[in-house]
Amino acid sequence: MSTLVLELRQGDLMVVNGAPIRFRNRTRIELAAKARFLFGKQIMAPESANTPARRIYFALQTAYIGTEEERAPGLEAARALISDFMEATTSVLVREMLARAMEAAEDDDCYLALKIARRVMRHEEEVLGLAPLAAPRREAPDGQGHG
Repeated sequence: MSTLVLELRQGDLMVVNGAPIRFRNRTRIELAAKARFLFGKQIMAPESANTPARRIYFALQTAYIGTEEERAPGLEAARALISDFMEATTSVLVREMLARAMEAAEDDDCYLALKIARRVMRHEEEVLGLAPLAAPRREAPDGQGHG
C-alpha cells in the first residue's frame, strides 16, 4: 500500500472525501488509503466560479470532492458546461483539453480532469486579460477567520 505525506500550514483548508478540514497549526499528515482530496489553492470557492472555465473547474471539483449526493450532479454540470465551452471556443487545443478532461472525469480520474481544467482556466485568463484566481483566504493566526 502506498502512502502520501502532505505538509500543511496553519489555516490551510483541505477537503477529504467531501469533508472540509481546516488546520489549526502546522502539521504533517499521511494518507494511508485512497481518498478524494484537494487542499490549499486547488480548492475553488463557489463565488470564484465566475467565468466559463472556472465554472467547469468548480463542477469537476464537486464531482471529485463533493458529498455522495453532490458528485453525480457535479459530473452532469461539468458535462454540460464543457459541451457549451467546446461549442463556443475557436481553439482546437482548448477543445482537445476539454475532451481529455471530460474523458478523465468519466473514468473517475477527476484529479487529472481538474489539472487539465486549470490549464484551460489559465488560457481563458490570458485570452480575456483576467487576473489569475487568488488562493483561498487563510485563517488568521489568532484563530479568527476572515472569509
